[in-house]
This record gives sequence, C-alpha cells and structure tokens, in this order.
Amino acid sequence: MKLFRGFFVALSFLTRIPVRHKHEPSIGLAAPWFPIVGVVVGAIVGGVAWGVSNLTTPLVGAAVGVLVGVVVTGAFHEDGLADIADAFVGGWSTEDRLRILKDPLHGSYGVAAMCGSILLRVCALSAITPQQMFTAAIAAHCLARAGALALMLTTSLARHEGLGSDYVKSLRRLPTIISLVVSLFLVVFILGLWSVAVVGATIVGAATIRWWSIKKIGGITGDVLGAAEQVSETLILIALSAQ
Repeated sequence: MKLFRGFFVALSFLTRIPVRHKHEPSIGLAAPWFPIVGVVVGAIVGGVAWGVSNLTTPLVGAAVGVLVGVVVTGAFHEDGLADIADAFVGGWSTEDRLRILKDPLHGSYGVAAMCGSILLRVCALSAITPQQMFTAAIAAHCLARAGALALMLTTSLARHEGLGSDYVKSLRRLPTIISLVVSLFLVVFILGLWSVAVVGATIVGAATIRWWSIKKIGGITGDVLGAAEQVSETLILIALSAQ
C-alpha cells in the first residue's frame, strides 16, 4: 500500500472522493499520480456519458457525464480557468493579476470561461459515438492532467505560496517523468493512431497557457495548472470529435 499512498493523496486533492489517510499526506508523492487520477475521473465521466447515451441521446449523455465530472472534482480545474480568465483579461499589472487570482469570487470573464469550457466539452463529447465516449474521456482527463504536470516540471513559479506552489516545490523529477511516459503509453494503447492528435492537442493547450501565464504573471500558479488542464481537456475532446 505504501507504493499507492501518493495516489490516494492525489485523489483526495483533485477530487471530492472521500479518502482516509492513515499517515500524514505526502505532497511530494502525490503529483506524479495526477494523470492516474485523471484516468479515474475520465472513467467515471465516460461511463456515465455512455450509459446515459444508450438510454436517451448522445447530447444528453455527454451533458450528464461532463457535469458528473464537475461534481466529482468539485469544479477544481474550472475554478482555476475562471480565476486566470478574470486575472489575465481584467488585470492591468502583474500585482493586480496576482491579487485577482487570490480572490475567491468570479467576475464576468471567469464565468464566461467556465461556461464556454463546459459547453465545448459537452458538444465535443456528444459528437463522439457512445461506444467511444469511455476511452475518449479517459484519454482527455489523463493527458490533460499530464500536461499540467509537465508545466510543473518545466515552468517557474509566479509566487511561492498556496497549494499549487507546495506541489511544484516538492515535485520529484524522476517519478514525474515516469508518470508522463506511462500516461503517453496508456493513451497510445487505448487510442492507437488518434493518440498523435490528442498529444498534439495537449501540447498546444498546455503550451498556450504556459506562454500566457509567463507573459502575464511571470510563471505558473495552482490556478494556471487548473486552466491548463481545462484547455487541454477541451482541445483533446474536440480533436477526438473529428473521428
């Protein structure tokens, strides 16, 4: 069980699934497990979407599946996307943007970003056949979190406080690289040639958010990682809807 301790810490951090820890949670062990938590969330989303689609329509199934994912994660990543939309679009200076990122309330830009993300994911997932919804959701959630994990490995912090910074500062390089490789092989196994498209979508999503965050605040924060997950997940599902 010691081997999987980091997984349960990551599960409790990224989702609302109740997890009891017998020992003090180790932040350093958790981050490499983020993509595997994505597999769990994706399986829930894809399973619900597939099941409801068989009872009603793909659009209803996709909507229910995506919203179940929001509930399971507690809108964790959506909150990050909304925060950077408010800060990066509405802030006038680096200090102002960092201040907005700390504000728990969302403005018009943030609400629009969250609604747009959910709408695009529902539309894209509904365009995928019910038989493929399960694997599509797993790939999207796994790779999107792998993209955020890659940002943690390659990008400096904009500020050295908060949960996101704690995870970045305690990140261990070798387990993180192994996690990224395992995630890549998993997606190649379940998607075959389409893995090229989804990996490309992940790189575009994560790289875009990385560039934007460096330009606006000089680095990444926990909110930036959430936004990277959301943008990558959306782009992956859009790419898969072209099948």
